[in-house]
Amino acid sequence: MFRDDKKGDNSLFFLIFTDLDGTLLDHDSYRWEEAKPALSHCQKNRIPVVMVSSKTSSEIEVLQRDMKLNCPFISENGGGIFFPGNFPSAQLIEGILPANEKLKLILGKPYDYLVSQLDEISMETGISLKGFSQMSREEIIELTGLSPRECGLAIKRDFDEPFIVLDKEKNREQLYFSAEKRGLMISEGGRFYHLHGQSDKGKAVNRLISIYERMHGGIFSIALGDSPNDFAMFEFVDQAVLIKSKKKFKNLEKMFPGIIITEKQGPEGWNMAVLGLLKTRREVSPDV
Repeated sequence: MFRDDKKGDNSLFFLIFTDLDGTLLDHDSYRWEEAKPALSHCQKNRIPVVMVSSKTSSEIEVLQRDMKLNCPFISENGGGIFFPGNFPSAQLIEGILPANEKLKLILGKPYDYLVSQLDEISMETGISLKGFSQMSREEIIELTGLSPRECGLAIKRDFDEPFIVLDKEKNREQLYFSAEKRGLMISEGGRFYHLHGQSDKGKAVNRLISIYERMHGGIFSIALGDSPNDFAMFEFVDQAVLIKSKKKFKNLEKMFPGIIITEKQGPEGWNMAVLGLLKTRREVSPDV
């Protein structure tokens, strides 16, 4: 994904977009400490690390505090972009709204609408589905490994309904067609399918890149992820990084020429990839 016109340009502003589960966070334990060296390097050099996740804004805010990050993030598969309350030139961003101590751009569909549409998709296709809204907290905890407190944050959804397919033998392509008829999309994550509006990780990433370009001019963007729902953001960045997982993806190098595939999984692979890329690019990043 390297662009020749950006090679060796030390004046670029670096911008990192990252998936969470299975990428910056360990898939099973949700721990991220192995990524500390790269995170510290980014903080020291004022390189934004933008979380792009199916997680809710409440979940991401906790992670940001733990990692001492203060930059925008993208929640629920591109449904919303959230900004710090003091984000520079926020008043110039069309459609931005107050959100407690933050600011937000709404790109997705309302959650209640998605819940009703998932029921209709299930009835229309004859495929039994079960969304977060139909699960007890105990079921969600068992499926995700979240703590009760973390589960409470995960169910505070605004733009995305995670679901599982109960009829494993049915043709799942019908689900995508049924969602598309309704102007909706289905993305496949590490644990769940996700029903959401036409917003996705890629469109939200592209919107945020354009905002930073207006602020800083030259941008070199990096995206890291481990699942098919991360591929949308790979399309809009200068360098895509697939974090190794148990899944194999055919023709990925043809889809994203120049993609980097890590040898290590989770935060260890994330740490090595970010440090290696920033060292290679000899970054000099201006203040945010």
